[in-house]
Amino acid sequence: MLQQRTIKSLTRAVGVGVHSGQKVELTLRPAAPDVGIVFHRTDLPAPVDIPVNAHAVCDTRMATTVSPGGDPGAPKVQTIEHLLSACAGLGLDNLHIDISGEEVPVLDGSAASFVFLLQSAGIAMQGAPKRFLRVLKPVEVREGAGAALKWARLEPYHGYRLSFEIEFHHPALDATGQQVSFDFGSGRYKRDIARARTFGFTKDVDLMRSRGLALGGSMDNAIVVDDTRVLNADGLRYDDEFVKHKILDAIGDMQVAGKPLLASYTAFKGGHALNNTLLRLLLADATAFEVVTFEREAEAPSGFADLAPAW
Repeated sequence: MLQQRTIKSLTRAVGVGVHSGQKVELTLRPAAPDVGIVFHRTDLPAPVDIPVNAHAVCDTRMATTVSPGGDPGAPKVQTIEHLLSACAGLGLDNLHIDISGEEVPVLDGSAASFVFLLQSAGIAMQGAPKRFLRVLKPVEVREGAGAALKWARLEPYHGYRLSFEIEFHHPALDATGQQVSFDFGSGRYKRDIARARTFGFTKDVDLMRSRGLALGGSMDNAIVVDDTRVLNADGLRYDDEFVKHKILDAIGDMQVAGKPLLASYTAFKGGHALNNTLLRLLLADATAFEVVTFEREAEAPSGFADLAPAW
């Protein structure tokens, strides 16, 4: 049986929110089978639980934000996508996340630090079947036209594959890879995707900060690009780090479905908003998906039993 996973012991991290600039502490704790991923706002007079699901998403401007029932006026947790991407990369199904503020710390701007934290806590197999969301027919979202066109699509696939293409018309980005495909069955999430950092442009910084965004952003936790080049002294971690970070984000955004996908995801110039719209469209059509388990590992897509070492 392909089993659900959680972590063996609790682990903690402290950092700043990339947008809020506020210091936040995370405590990651094991969770029972079928609990899913649940944030707990521990800084409030009455602690608030926020189970992660597609309808809990209340904001997708610059990051993915969740609140109870998706209520924009309720307590929230923002910038969850890097942590959720790490959970997906390690095949984790159930996790309690205590957080002392409203934004997940950015750490180094990628998912690698979260992967390290989770693997350091150990990965525990659980006595319940892992439930997948298998896409049965194509679902697509398109926005804009001409140069403004962007789209995202889910299609049936026996496994989980993501392809992303960017188009920024910027010298520094155009000099790197514009399109990447990644298959989860390869088992190379930690090596090929997790280290890709978020990125931003110096021309946008003043505007973002006037709106209360990017207050915690720096070259320690993001790739910073001016009109022509990357400003970080150490350069890029991958030749195609920009588009790989978009895949990292998409993995995290798709993880809010509450179950790992069996699908082929393809996007062109997509982002958090398009990803959540796509997920909601899928879940609104009962004929577009089914929930499946695998009693025999041999029946599961290749590599899915070994997404991460269970130690």
